[in-house]
Amino acid sequence: MPLLEFTKKGIYCKQADVYLDPWRGVDKAIISHGHSDHARWGSKRYITHEINVPIITHRLGKILVTGKKYGETFQINGVKFSFHPAGHVPGSSQIRVEYKGEVWVFTGDYKTQVDGISTPFELIRCNTFITECTFGLPVFKWEKPLRVHDDINRWWANNKSNKVTSLLMGYSLGKVQRLLKHIDCKTGKIFTHGATEKMTNILRQFIDFPKTELITRDTKKAEIGGNLVLAPPAVMGSTWAKKLGEISTGYASGWMAFRGARRRRAVDRSFVLSDHADWEGLLSVIKATGCEDIITTHGYTDIFARYLKENGWNARTEKTKYEVETIDSEVI
Repeated sequence: MPLLEFTKKGIYCKQADVYLDPWRGVDKAIISHGHSDHARWGSKRYITHEINVPIITHRLGKILVTGKKYGETFQINGVKFSFHPAGHVPGSSQIRVEYKGEVWVFTGDYKTQVDGISTPFELIRCNTFITECTFGLPVFKWEKPLRVHDDINRWWANNKSNKVTSLLMGYSLGKVQRLLKHIDCKTGKIFTHGATEKMTNILRQFIDFPKTELITRDTKKAEIGGNLVLAPPAVMGSTWAKKLGEISTGYASGWMAFRGARRRRAVDRSFVLSDHADWEGLLSVIKATGCEDIITTHGYTDIFARYLKENGWNARTEKTKYEVETIDSEVI
């Protein structure tokens, strides 16, 4: 019997009778991070990193949840669990599972680049490594984040000089806060959509962010003009966006590395900025873990597993209910 098995409810540890990021309601759920495909409603009890507690209670409502610190070990029926930084978004964790000297690591989602808001990725040595591969193709190779943020600030400054409002879009949890952290506030005011403002305010207790102003029904178009607006991708082409006046649209995502993705999003500027590991990031982590077995989950699972097997690793794929981040996805 493997230490962790893939079932119709999620990734299950039979010895501890607990699930990792289950996609159906269970008695006990250990949660890697706050995105909606990994933290789902319906379980009786949740255990997660302490930063995730206010995030998932905001999303899921009244739940029974316990927060743990990074590196803090807790046992369930002799199985040792601990959370370790995944670098994906604030509070995101790899989940280390140990029983009778055998160690498995479930990564959830992760990235190796340092983003300035998430605790940087921590390498964990293990026997079995469960890895996402959202961007598991050689074509994905991220630029240094500083260059991307410089491009964003120049774009905003140019729009400001032309009295055009900059509408910059990204996921409400993680991406928008990453953008906000590196914005040049001297250029002008920063306005937000309600969804991004709520999540940013939750994270302000842990992270220092620039001041933002929520756009409400009473906000005048003249106040927004020439400034920056942070919003989720769903606002593109909406009535809400049309009320902003003359705008230049920008979108931050790893998928912007594909020319076809830029056309489909129909934005004026695209910025290649991902909260997932690129091809080299995935491979470097796998090599360094010293693992004997690799399980690929959401993403380019078959292609990535085949490459690993061709290069000497014992790799296989498993199906999950995690939503693969795609060109058109709206992960929150």
